[in-house]
Amino acid sequence: MILKPIEELERVLGRLPGFGRRSASRAALALVREPSRLLEPLKQALDNAAKEIVVCSRCGAFTVSNRNPCDTCTDPTRDGAVVCVVEEPADIVSIEASGAFKGRYHSLGGKLSPSRRQGPEKLRLDSLLERVKEEGFTEVLLALSTDMEGDATALYVREMLKDTGVKVTRLAFGLPADSGIAYSDPLTLRRAIQGRRDV
Repeated sequence: MILKPIEELERVLGRLPGFGRRSASRAALALVREPSRLLEPLKQALDNAAKEIVVCSRCGAFTVSNRNPCDTCTDPTRDGAVVCVVEEPADIVSIEASGAFKGRYHSLGGKLSPSRRQGPEKLRLDSLLERVKEEGFTEVLLALSTDMEGDATALYVREMLKDTGVKVTRLAFGLPADSGIAYSDPLTLRRAIQGRRDV
């Protein structure tokens, strides 16, 4: 028989990405088995995150409450001519880890999705348009998913910005590193061929 508090803990952990039913159950049991080493520090870390982590008022990235706008928005060494538009704040973390982009960011907080009832009014599109006008970007780089919803969002943003004079670009599509052609789907191959460049 599973105790109700452990069952509740399993249920909550099971909502996290990467946690299935079994892994949530193992994690819950490990936490209650070693409360002083695991459960209490986790509780403290969750409390701190809930109190301190906020969304940047300018770009929508995660930041701490006493540094809002975030460090990226206030860094004078970043390229203020280009803004990279992403779906979620986590995407900014991934792009920063690549070291390939040195401009500004703007998180939409999602993508257009009729099935999830997420229309344009639920995204941070108005603030993007406002920033393009106020901050003088010359290029908006769309770093959005390559699924149907990401494509629809990209088209919507391009249409929204058409009268601003700003150049709208999108991440190149192609084959993943260390991958062979035989393992690629037809759409990825088609996009890789269309986006080919000089060597």
